[in-house]
Amino acid sequence: MKVLHIVPFYKPAFIYGGPIASVSKLCESQQRAGAQVTVITTNANGKASDLKVDTGNFVMVDGVRVRYFDSITNDNTFVSFKLWRYLYTCCRDYDIVHIHTWWNFLVLGAALICRARKVKVVLSPRGMLSEYIFNSTNSGIKKGLHRIFGRSLLKTTIFNATSQQEYDECKALIPGWAGFVLPNVIDLPAIEINKPHKEVFTLSFLSRIDRKKGLEFVFEAITLLNFPVQFRIAGKGEGSYIAELKALTEKLGIADKVEWVGWMGQEQKFAELMQADLFVLASYNENFANVVIEALYAGTPVLISEHVGLASYVADNELGWVTSLDPAEIARAINECHDNQKKTALINAEAHDKIMGHFSPEILSVNYLGRYSDIIEDQFKG
Repeated sequence: MKVLHIVPFYKPAFIYGGPIASVSKLCESQQRAGAQVTVITTNANGKASDLKVDTGNFVMVDGVRVRYFDSITNDNTFVSFKLWRYLYTCCRDYDIVHIHTWWNFLVLGAALICRARKVKVVLSPRGMLSEYIFNSTNSGIKKGLHRIFGRSLLKTTIFNATSQQEYDECKALIPGWAGFVLPNVIDLPAIEINKPHKEVFTLSFLSRIDRKKGLEFVFEAITLLNFPVQFRIAGKGEGSYIAELKALTEKLGIADKVEWVGWMGQEQKFAELMQADLFVLASYNENFANVVIEALYAGTPVLISEHVGLASYVADNELGWVTSLDPAEIARAINECHDNQKKTALINAEAHDKIMGHFSPEILSVNYLGRYSDIIEDQFKG
Protein backbone atom coordinates (compact mmCIF):
# COMPACT_ATOMS: atom_id res chain seq x y z
CA MET A 1 0.00 0.00 0.00
CA LYS A 2 1.35 3.43 -0.98
CA VAL A 3 0.51 6.05 1.64
CA LEU A 4 1.07 9.79 1.31
CA HIS A 5 1.14 11.85 4.51
CA ILE A 6 0.79 15.63 4.27
CA VAL A 7 1.79 17.69 7.30
CA PRO A 8 2.86 21.36 7.54
CA PHE A 9 6.00 20.53 9.55
CA TYR A 10 8.07 17.44 10.22
CA LYS A 11 11.04 16.49 12.32
CA PRO A 12 13.50 17.85 13.19
CA ALA A 13 11.13 20.85 13.66
CA PHE A 14 10.44 19.82 17.27
CA ILE A 15 9.53 23.39 18.13
CA TYR A 16 5.96 22.54 17.07
CA GLY A 17 5.53 20.07 19.91
CA GLY A 18 3.43 16.89 20.11
CA PRO A 19 2.22 16.56 16.50
CA ILE A 20 5.81 16.19 15.28
CA ALA A 21 6.34 13.09 17.41
CA SER A 22 2.89 11.65 16.72
CA VAL A 23 3.03 11.98 12.93
CA SER A 24 6.63 10.82 12.56
CA LYS A 25 6.07 7.75 14.74
CA LEU A 26 2.93 6.89 12.78
CA CYS A 27 4.83 7.11 9.49
CA GLU A 28 7.80 5.10 10.77
CA SER A 29 5.62 2.35 12.24
CA GLN A 30 3.59 2.07 9.02
CA GLN A 31 6.79 1.78 7.00
CA ARG A 32 8.01 -1.01 9.29
CA ALA A 33 4.62 -2.73 8.92
CA GLY A 34 5.16 -3.02 5.16
CA ALA A 35 3.54 0.11 3.71
CA GLN A 36 5.36 2.37 1.25
CA VAL A 37 5.19 5.67 3.14
CA THR A 38 5.91 9.11 1.73
CA VAL A 39 5.73 12.41 3.61
CA ILE A 40 5.46 15.82 1.98
CA THR A 41 5.95 18.79 4.26
CA THR A 42 7.62 22.20 4.49
CA ASN A 43 10.94 23.38 5.86
CA ALA A 44 9.18 25.46 8.54
CA ASN A 45 10.90 25.64 11.93
CA GLY A 46 9.23 28.50 13.78
CA LYS A 47 9.71 32.21 13.21
CA ALA A 48 13.45 32.28 13.85
CA SER A 49 14.69 30.21 10.89
CA ASP A 50 13.85 27.44 8.43
CA LEU A 51 15.10 23.89 8.72
CA LYS A 52 18.50 23.35 7.14
CA VAL A 53 17.31 20.55 4.87
CA ASP A 54 17.42 19.67 1.18
CA THR A 55 14.22 21.07 -0.36
CA GLY A 56 14.93 19.85 -3.85
CA ASN A 57 14.82 16.08 -3.44
CA PHE A 58 13.35 13.23 -1.45
CA VAL A 59 15.47 12.25 1.55
CA MET A 60 15.24 9.38 4.03
CA VAL A 61 14.39 10.40 7.60
CA ASP A 62 14.51 7.48 10.05
CA GLY A 63 13.47 5.04 7.35
CA VAL A 64 10.72 7.21 5.83
CA ARG A 65 10.82 8.90 2.41
CA VAL A 66 10.34 12.64 3.00
CA ARG A 67 10.23 15.66 0.70
CA TYR A 68 10.61 19.09 2.29
CA PHE A 69 9.25 22.01 0.26
CA ASP A 70 10.03 25.68 0.76
CA SER A 71 7.39 27.58 2.71
CA ILE A 72 7.10 31.12 1.37
CA THR A 73 5.52 32.47 4.57
CA ASN A 74 7.39 32.75 7.84
CA ASP A 75 4.26 32.08 9.90
CA ASN A 76 1.68 29.42 10.69
CA THR A 77 0.01 29.53 7.27
CA PHE A 78 2.82 27.33 5.82
CA VAL A 79 2.07 28.32 2.21
CA SER A 80 4.02 26.24 -0.31
CA PHE A 81 3.07 26.46 -3.99
CA LYS A 82 5.70 23.85 -4.87
CA LEU A 83 4.13 21.33 -2.50
CA TRP A 84 0.67 21.99 -3.94
CA ARG A 85 2.05 21.57 -7.47
CA TYR A 86 3.62 18.22 -6.57
CA LEU A 87 0.41 17.07 -4.90
CA TYR A 88 -1.74 18.01 -7.89
CA THR A 89 0.58 16.11 -10.22
CA CYS A 90 1.27 13.03 -8.11
CA CYS A 91 -1.59 12.49 -5.64
CA ARG A 92 -3.11 9.73 -7.80
CA ASP A 93 0.14 7.76 -7.57
CA TYR A 94 -0.79 6.85 -3.98
CA ASP A 95 -3.46 4.53 -2.65
CA ILE A 96 -4.51 6.93 0.08
CA VAL A 97 -3.66 10.42 1.35
CA HIS A 98 -3.53 11.25 5.06
CA ILE A 99 -3.62 14.96 5.96
CA HIS A 100 -2.67 16.18 9.44
CA THR A 101 -3.91 19.33 11.26
CA TRP A 102 -6.31 22.00 9.99
CA TRP A 103 -6.65 25.82 9.88
CA ASN A 104 -3.47 26.49 7.93
CA PHE A 105 -3.40 27.33 4.24
CA LEU A 106 -1.11 24.41 3.40
CA VAL A 107 -3.57 21.68 4.41
CA LEU A 108 -6.65 23.63 3.30
CA GLY A 109 -5.09 23.87 -0.15
CA ALA A 110 -4.06 20.21 -0.06
CA ALA A 111 -7.61 19.13 0.79
CA LEU A 112 -8.99 21.24 -2.06
CA ILE A 113 -6.53 19.68 -4.50
CA CYS A 114 -7.42 16.16 -3.37
CA ARG A 115 -11.11 16.91 -3.78
CA ALA A 116 -10.52 18.28 -7.28
CA ARG A 117 -8.47 15.21 -8.19
CA LYS A 118 -11.09 12.86 -6.63
CA VAL A 119 -8.58 11.35 -4.19
CA LYS A 120 -9.84 9.87 -0.93
CA VAL A 121 -8.44 11.61 2.14
CA VAL A 122 -8.08 10.66 5.80
CA LEU A 123 -7.88 13.79 7.95
CA SER A 124 -6.43 13.91 11.46
CA PRO A 125 -7.50 17.31 12.88
CA ARG A 126 -5.07 16.98 15.82
CA GLY A 127 -7.35 19.01 18.07
CA MET A 128 -7.87 21.83 15.59
CA LEU A 129 -11.65 21.33 15.38
CA SER A 130 -12.37 21.51 19.11
CA GLU A 131 -14.69 24.17 20.47
CA TYR A 132 -11.74 25.63 22.40
CA ILE A 133 -9.70 26.17 19.21
CA PHE A 134 -12.73 27.49 17.32
CA ASN A 135 -13.19 30.18 19.96
CA SER A 136 -9.52 31.06 20.49
CA THR A 137 -7.22 33.11 18.23
CA ASN A 138 -8.85 34.44 15.02
CA SER A 139 -12.15 32.78 15.89
CA GLY A 140 -14.10 34.99 13.48
CA ILE A 141 -11.89 34.03 10.54
CA LYS A 142 -12.11 30.32 11.42
CA LYS A 143 -15.88 30.39 11.68
CA GLY A 144 -16.14 32.30 8.40
CA LEU A 145 -13.86 29.88 6.54
CA HIS A 146 -15.76 26.93 8.00
CA ARG A 147 -19.10 28.34 6.90
CA ILE A 148 -17.97 29.32 3.38
CA PHE A 149 -16.09 26.16 2.35
CA GLY A 150 -14.45 24.38 5.29
CA ARG A 151 -17.51 22.38 6.28
CA SER A 152 -18.15 21.05 2.78
CA LEU A 153 -14.45 20.32 2.30
CA LEU A 154 -14.19 18.37 5.54
CA LYS A 155 -17.22 16.25 4.61
CA THR A 156 -15.32 14.90 1.60
CA THR A 157 -12.73 13.40 3.97
CA ILE A 158 -12.88 10.62 6.55
CA PHE A 159 -11.67 11.89 9.90
CA ASN A 160 -9.33 10.14 12.32
CA ALA A 161 -9.94 11.18 15.92
CA THR A 162 -7.25 10.19 18.40
CA SER A 163 -9.67 10.04 21.34
CA GLN A 164 -13.38 9.52 21.93
CA GLN A 165 -13.63 13.13 23.04
CA GLU A 166 -12.26 14.38 19.72
CA TYR A 167 -14.55 11.97 17.84
CA ASP A 168 -17.61 13.37 19.64
CA GLU A 169 -16.50 16.95 18.91
CA CYS A 170 -16.10 16.21 15.19
CA LYS A 171 -19.50 14.50 15.03
CA ALA A 172 -21.13 17.46 16.78
CA LEU A 173 -19.44 19.90 14.39
CA ILE A 174 -20.57 18.05 11.25
CA PRO A 175 -23.39 15.54 11.87
CA GLY A 176 -23.04 12.54 9.60
CA TRP A 177 -19.31 13.05 9.01
CA ALA A 178 -17.65 9.63 8.65
CA GLY A 179 -14.73 8.91 10.93
CA PHE A 180 -12.96 6.49 13.25
CA VAL A 181 -11.01 6.55 16.51
CA LEU A 182 -7.40 5.38 16.68
CA PRO A 183 -4.91 6.89 19.13
CA ASN A 184 -1.57 8.50 18.45
CA VAL A 185 1.42 6.27 17.85
CA ILE A 186 3.96 7.10 20.54
CA ASP A 187 7.63 6.20 20.87
CA LEU A 188 7.86 3.90 23.91
CA PRO A 189 11.52 2.98 24.46
CA ALA A 190 12.51 0.01 26.59
CA ILE A 191 12.79 1.25 30.18
CA GLU A 192 12.96 -0.38 33.60
CA ILE A 193 10.48 0.99 36.12
CA ASN A 194 12.33 2.04 39.26
CA LYS A 195 10.36 4.53 41.35
CA PRO A 196 12.72 6.34 43.75
CA HIS A 197 11.76 7.18 47.32
CA LYS A 198 11.64 10.93 47.96
CA GLU A 199 11.17 12.94 51.12
CA VAL A 200 8.99 15.55 49.39
CA PHE A 201 5.89 14.65 47.35
CA THR A 202 6.71 15.58 43.75
CA LEU A 203 4.33 16.80 41.06
CA SER A 204 5.49 16.86 37.45
CA PHE A 205 4.44 18.81 34.35
CA LEU A 206 6.20 18.08 31.07
CA SER A 207 4.82 19.83 28.01
CA ARG A 208 4.85 23.05 26.04
CA ILE A 209 4.28 25.92 28.49
CA ASP A 210 1.17 27.55 27.09
CA ARG A 211 -1.93 29.30 28.41
CA LYS A 212 -4.16 26.37 27.50
CA LYS A 213 -2.25 24.08 29.89
CA GLY A 214 -3.96 25.55 32.97
CA LEU A 215 -0.86 25.80 35.16
CA GLU A 216 -2.49 28.57 37.18
CA PHE A 217 -5.09 26.10 38.46
CA VAL A 218 -2.35 23.80 39.74
CA PHE A 219 -0.59 26.73 41.43
CA GLU A 220 -3.79 27.66 43.24
CA ALA A 221 -4.34 24.02 44.22
CA ILE A 222 -0.86 23.86 45.76
CA THR A 223 -1.78 26.70 48.14
CA LEU A 224 -4.55 24.45 49.51
CA LEU A 225 -2.30 21.50 50.38
CA ASN A 226 -1.22 20.85 53.97
CA PHE A 227 1.91 18.80 53.25
CA PRO A 228 5.27 19.63 51.59
CA VAL A 229 5.21 19.44 47.81
CA GLN A 230 7.56 20.20 44.93
CA PHE A 231 6.18 21.02 41.46
CA ARG A 232 8.69 20.46 38.66
CA ILE A 233 7.82 22.16 35.36
CA ALA A 234 9.67 20.88 32.28
CA GLY A 235 9.15 22.52 28.91
CA LYS A 236 9.57 25.60 26.76
CA GLY A 237 7.28 28.56 26.20
CA GLU A 238 7.12 32.26 25.44
CA GLY A 239 9.42 34.15 27.80
CA SER A 240 6.78 36.75 28.64
CA TYR A 241 4.25 34.09 29.62
CA ILE A 242 6.74 32.19 31.76
CA ALA A 243 7.59 35.47 33.53
CA GLU A 244 3.86 35.96 34.13
CA LEU A 245 3.58 32.49 35.67
CA LYS A 246 6.63 33.05 37.87
CA ALA A 247 5.11 36.30 39.11
CA LEU A 248 1.93 34.39 39.98
CA THR A 249 3.90 31.87 42.06
CA GLU A 250 5.44 34.79 43.97
CA LYS A 251 2.01 36.33 44.54
CA LEU A 252 0.61 33.02 45.80
CA GLY A 253 3.62 32.42 48.04
CA ILE A 254 4.64 29.14 46.40
CA ALA A 255 7.69 30.20 44.37
CA ASP A 256 9.93 28.01 46.56
CA LYS A 257 7.75 24.99 45.73
CA VAL A 258 7.97 25.40 41.93
CA GLU A 259 11.07 24.38 39.99
CA TRP A 260 11.52 25.36 36.33
CA VAL A 261 13.71 22.65 34.80
CA GLY A 262 13.54 23.51 31.08
CA TRP A 263 13.03 21.36 27.99
CA MET A 264 13.99 17.70 28.15
CA GLY A 265 14.98 15.22 25.46
CA GLN A 266 13.71 11.67 25.07
CA GLU A 267 15.99 9.97 27.61
CA GLN A 268 15.69 12.77 30.17
CA LYS A 269 11.92 12.87 29.72
CA PHE A 270 11.19 9.35 30.90
CA ALA A 271 13.60 9.68 33.83
CA GLU A 272 11.84 12.90 34.84
CA LEU A 273 8.39 11.34 34.61
CA MET A 274 9.48 8.25 36.52
CA GLN A 275 10.80 10.22 39.50
CA ALA A 276 7.47 12.03 39.99
CA ASP A 277 4.78 10.91 42.41
CA LEU A 278 2.04 12.42 40.22
CA PHE A 279 1.93 13.90 36.72
CA VAL A 280 -0.46 16.85 36.42
CA LEU A 281 -2.10 18.30 33.28
CA ALA A 282 -5.01 20.66 34.03
CA SER A 283 -5.55 21.78 30.43
CA TYR A 284 -8.44 23.77 29.04
CA ASN A 285 -8.32 21.46 26.01
CA GLU A 286 -6.20 18.54 24.71
CA ASN A 287 -7.34 16.25 21.92
CA PHE A 288 -5.00 13.49 23.14
CA ALA A 289 -1.86 14.47 25.15
CA ASN A 290 0.99 12.06 24.39
CA VAL A 291 2.71 12.92 27.65
CA VAL A 292 -0.11 11.34 29.66
CA ILE A 293 0.66 7.99 28.01
CA GLU A 294 4.40 8.58 28.53
CA ALA A 295 3.90 9.29 32.25
CA LEU A 296 1.84 6.14 32.71
CA TYR A 297 4.40 4.15 30.73
CA ALA A 298 6.96 5.39 33.28
CA GLY A 299 4.75 4.01 36.07
CA THR A 300 3.53 7.40 37.30
CA PRO A 301 -0.13 8.12 38.16
CA VAL A 302 -1.73 11.06 36.36
CA LEU A 303 -4.10 13.85 37.32
CA ILE A 304 -5.73 15.36 34.25
CA SER A 305 -8.65 17.65 33.57
CA GLU A 306 -11.89 16.39 32.08
CA HIS A 307 -11.00 18.40 28.97
CA VAL A 308 -8.04 16.14 28.09
CA GLY A 309 -8.87 13.60 25.39
CA LEU A 310 -7.54 10.70 27.46
CA ALA A 311 -9.79 11.47 30.44
CA SER A 312 -12.13 8.54 29.83
CA TYR A 313 -9.18 6.17 29.30
CA VAL A 314 -7.59 7.20 32.59
CA ALA A 315 -10.88 6.91 34.48
CA ASP A 316 -11.95 3.59 32.91
CA ASN A 317 -8.58 1.98 33.61
CA GLU A 318 -8.19 3.52 37.09
CA LEU A 319 -4.81 5.03 36.23
CA GLY A 320 -5.21 8.29 38.11
CA TRP A 321 -7.62 11.14 38.71
CA VAL A 322 -9.83 13.21 36.40
CA THR A 323 -11.02 16.59 37.68
CA SER A 324 -12.62 19.85 36.62
CA LEU A 325 -10.51 23.02 36.48
CA ASP A 326 -11.56 23.95 40.02
CA PRO A 327 -8.37 24.33 42.13
CA ALA A 328 -10.16 22.90 45.17
CA GLU A 329 -11.04 19.73 43.24
CA ILE A 330 -7.49 19.46 41.91
CA ALA A 331 -6.16 19.83 45.46
CA ARG A 332 -8.48 17.07 46.70
CA ALA A 333 -7.17 14.73 43.99
CA ILE A 334 -3.54 15.53 44.88
CA ASN A 335 -4.38 14.85 48.53
CA GLU A 336 -5.91 11.50 47.63
CA CYS A 337 -2.86 10.50 45.61
CA HIS A 338 -0.64 11.50 48.54
CA ASP A 339 -2.72 9.59 51.09
CA ASN A 340 -3.87 6.55 49.08
CA GLN A 341 -0.62 4.60 48.93
CA LYS A 342 -2.41 1.41 47.91
CA LYS A 343 -3.85 2.96 44.73
CA THR A 344 -0.63 4.71 43.75
CA ALA A 345 1.42 1.54 44.32
CA LEU A 346 -0.97 -0.41 42.10
CA ILE A 347 -0.61 2.18 39.31
CA ASN A 348 3.18 2.16 39.76
CA ALA A 349 3.14 -1.60 39.26
CA GLU A 350 0.58 -2.00 36.47
CA ALA A 351 0.48 1.17 34.32
CA HIS A 352 3.55 0.34 32.22
CA ASP A 353 2.19 -3.01 31.03
CA LYS A 354 -1.29 -1.59 30.41
CA ILE A 355 0.15 1.10 28.16
CA MET A 356 2.24 -1.45 26.25
CA GLY A 357 -0.88 -3.53 25.69
CA HIS A 358 -3.05 -0.64 24.50
CA PHE A 359 -0.57 1.62 22.68
CA SER A 360 2.01 -0.68 21.11
CA PRO A 361 3.24 1.02 17.89
CA GLU A 362 3.25 -2.35 16.12
CA ILE A 363 -0.42 -2.98 16.88
CA LEU A 364 -1.55 0.57 16.12
CA SER A 365 0.27 0.75 12.77
CA VAL A 366 -1.51 -2.41 11.60
CA ASN A 367 -4.83 -0.97 12.79
CA TYR A 368 -4.25 2.25 10.82
CA LEU A 369 -3.35 0.34 7.67
CA GLY A 370 -6.45 -1.79 8.15
CA ARG A 371 -8.61 1.33 8.25
CA TYR A 372 -6.94 2.60 5.08
CA SER A 373 -7.69 -0.71 3.36
CA ASP A 374 -11.37 -0.48 4.33
CA ILE A 375 -11.56 3.06 2.93
CA ILE A 376 -9.85 2.06 -0.33
CA GLU A 377 -12.19 -0.93 -0.70
CA ASP A 378 -15.28 1.23 -0.09
CA GLN A 379 -14.04 3.74 -2.66
CA PHE A 380 -13.52 0.96 -5.22
CA LYS A 381 -17.04 -0.33 -4.59
CA GLY A 382 -18.40 3.17 -5.05
